[in-house]
Amino acid sequence: MVNNDTEMKLGRCVECGAKEIEGYSCYEQFCFPLVWEHNDPALYALHFWLVSCYMIQHPSNYTEEGYRYLITLFTEAYDKEWEVAYILKRNRELVSNIDKITNPVPNKDRQRTFKFWSMTINDIYIGKEKNAIENINKWKDQIRIELK
Repeated sequence: MVNNDTEMKLGRCVECGAKEIEGYSCYEQFCFPLVWEHNDPALYALHFWLVSCYMIQHPSNYTEEGYRYLITLFTEAYDKEWEVAYILKRNRELVSNIDKITNPVPNKDRQRTFKFWSMTINDIYIGKEKNAIENINKWKDQIRIELK
């Protein structure tokens, strides 16, 4: 798998600190639960949380405004316990007010800053598909704590 979305140095992601496992970068580990969720509707229901947790830990994928938007959407959805349908509706509304969300700078030229996170995609990947729901729920809880 091509490692276009993360930068790994010395076996660790330079943004989230996730370790390379079994030769997979953190982005490649992220792709596994994206596949697993196609086998399980209950896991697929957590898609927003899976993607948000991963992306919050990789701010180089966003413009500054886009990243602030992601944090706002995540925290409001979490704190107000929004249903997925409402999260997606709110997302569409908020996106219409933002000029550019994703970082237009080529991936290889992006500025990346390390931040320690107590949970990363490593925890989801290591737990495998059978524990993915539980681990994604723990991850979103932990991200919310660390964003305070």
